[in-house]
Amino acid sequence: MDRASSLHGILNIPAGPIQMGRGEPLPLGLQDYQDGTNLAVFSRHATSMALLLYDSVDAALPSLRIDLEPDRHRTGDVWHVRLHGDLQGMLYALQADGPGEPDQGLRFQPDRPLLEPYAASVVGNGWSLPATSPSEPAAWTHRCVIPDHWFDWQDEVRPRHLWNETIIYETHVRGLTVHPSSGARHPGQYLGLVEKIPYLKRLGITAVELMPVQAFDPHARQKRDPRTGAPMPDYWGYDPMALFAPMPGYASGSSPQAAVTEFKTMVRELHRAGIEVILDVVFNHTAEGGEDGRTYSFRGLDNAIYYILSPDRRRYLDFTGCGNTLNCNHPVVRSMIIDCLRHWVVQMHVDGFRFDLASILGRDAEGNILPNPPLLEQIAEDPLLRDVKLIAEAWDAGGAFQVGEFPGTRWAEWNCHYRDDVRRFWRGDAGMTGRFATRLCGSADLYHQSGNGSPIKSINFVTCHDGFTLNDLVSYAAKHNQANGEGNLDGLTENYSENNGIEGPTEDPAAEAMRLRQIKNMLASLFLSRGVPMLLGGDEFRRTQAGNNNAYCQDNETSWYDWTLADRNAHLVDFVSDLIALRKAHPVLGADRFYRSEEIEWFGANGGPVDWDGPDNQVGCVVHEYEGGALCLLFNAARAPCRFIIPSSTRRWHIAIDTADPALRVKEVVSGAIALEARATVVLISRSKGQDGPAGMIDETSTWRRSCTSLQVARRVV
Repeated sequence: MDRASSLHGILNIPAGPIQMGRGEPLPLGLQDYQDGTNLAVFSRHATSMALLLYDSVDAALPSLRIDLEPDRHRTGDVWHVRLHGDLQGMLYALQADGPGEPDQGLRFQPDRPLLEPYAASVVGNGWSLPATSPSEPAAWTHRCVIPDHWFDWQDEVRPRHLWNETIIYETHVRGLTVHPSSGARHPGQYLGLVEKIPYLKRLGITAVELMPVQAFDPHARQKRDPRTGAPMPDYWGYDPMALFAPMPGYASGSSPQAAVTEFKTMVRELHRAGIEVILDVVFNHTAEGGEDGRTYSFRGLDNAIYYILSPDRRRYLDFTGCGNTLNCNHPVVRSMIIDCLRHWVVQMHVDGFRFDLASILGRDAEGNILPNPPLLEQIAEDPLLRDVKLIAEAWDAGGAFQVGEFPGTRWAEWNCHYRDDVRRFWRGDAGMTGRFATRLCGSADLYHQSGNGSPIKSINFVTCHDGFTLNDLVSYAAKHNQANGEGNLDGLTENYSENNGIEGPTEDPAAEAMRLRQIKNMLASLFLSRGVPMLLGGDEFRRTQAGNNNAYCQDNETSWYDWTLADRNAHLVDFVSDLIALRKAHPVLGADRFYRSEEIEWFGANGGPVDWDGPDNQVGCVVHEYEGGALCLLFNAARAPCRFIIPSSTRRWHIAIDTADPALRVKEVVSGAIALEARATVVLISRSKGQDGPAGMIDETSTWRRSCTSLQVARRVV
């Protein structure tokens, strides 16, 4: 076969200097070699495959089509080709032909350009609708980029924080800086996050957990506001279309390489600041949705392999609530997921992953939960992934709930029990004292017996992207999702929230004072608990979503971070920084094991035994530190003040935290009893011999140390 017969210039453009060879079937994806670029694509049921090359992002039609012939360019189920020539700046897509037999699970569409599943960079999806129309044809403008993997990492070193040293800040790349108040030179982009590094360092953050950055199409679902007709994009990004590629809409540059380069720049600069990067990854479904969804890639390449199908093979089994479910434990899909994780670690230098709806990664081809899922075992044992952080959202929309039981020993879990029990304790729900204490101590009921049981398996959070912000948790008794256009039926109905007397914003000083106190109580609980604390971005300055607890389609001021709130609530930002500094100064709070009986002493408000199931939600404990010091943690979630008697108190205690009286005029407790206001947290520190001042082991330069020595507001000491 001569070259002219295998290269077809669709636009009657000569083949030019690009030469074609047979290629190799491994590795999958696009690989650069000294003698050319190799492309390998899996498709078991395709009868033909073509590679389309485009000269530019704006090119609607390819400049060159390369048809792959089965007898030369196919090995087993893998189609492959080697290209020789100058491919820099070119874009590509695939076309696959095969049976269009939905009853057999086969949905080939030979005229559709497809994204290559291993594409490391894609273009064509921004935050504005295409100028033509938001209708179906707009989807076919997405293209893969022939990547240039060179990047100057400048001897960057990964921070490699231990789990018990980790403080996670969950944020959205776009939402963090797109609001004009951010002052960012690169608003809503990877480089905009870089501009917030000094702020993150000031807080004491050690890891950012980024909501999805795997490339997605914001307009895949074509959702529109029923009131105005305005487009409502997929803001969160939980509908990926290219698993290996960073979201191009978060890049500031116009080059096809910009997303990869700027993502790497972001990672490099965060690492320089000692901050790790954890990606919220989606391997449970794709943007292709159900039977009526758009075809981007997998459906057009081998629908019957990539997705879990119903017994009739026509429909998709949906354990995600998004229309389809990836067939994660099929050997081909399993290998793709492993390759994808390796890519983000090796090429992009990320430090860990949070797996969305992770229980799906343990389902078989019929949707059954496997007792020993091969994919989860392979992720945990893969030699290139052995030192990355693995976090499971240990449930799915199909009824699986595995919190405390997620397979394997390496996995940490989002602990929703922590979220609910802390909220209910501070709301004043009766009988929550025992549950609250269990969460404070690292959730031994969930993790003591699981594998190498440890509290660091628990990712503790009070709020996350999915639900109320912390400000809204204390400002709204019910969700207000009308703007989502779903009749306020979406989002969780039970949030264990409280409006403190008035629904929504208010200038009532009593309501505002109690809201602020409750925010501080829950933040204090978070950073005093064993386990790994995760702070929802913006909670430290009372970011609000106006009561919307499911803002997935709100690419507007509902979701964007209003940084004027950080100025207006600077005292709260300092409070969070102080809490993190306190935690770091007292490693006993975050130790990677459960408390032993001799390390912690529990007592009720009267100094005697705790009424664990009582109505008052009042509890205290003394935590003994290794070098002779101690902490006394006092919690009063009742709606009336109380007097705590500290048992066997021969120590001299100093007040470090009082959520009801942040200025601490009197810093020393001179007797063994102390009064707490209603719904308040107090932390006392007892110095060991040789420790300098009430801060104990806290670093002289810490925000907490400076604030403790300067605060001068009266304190009620009994």
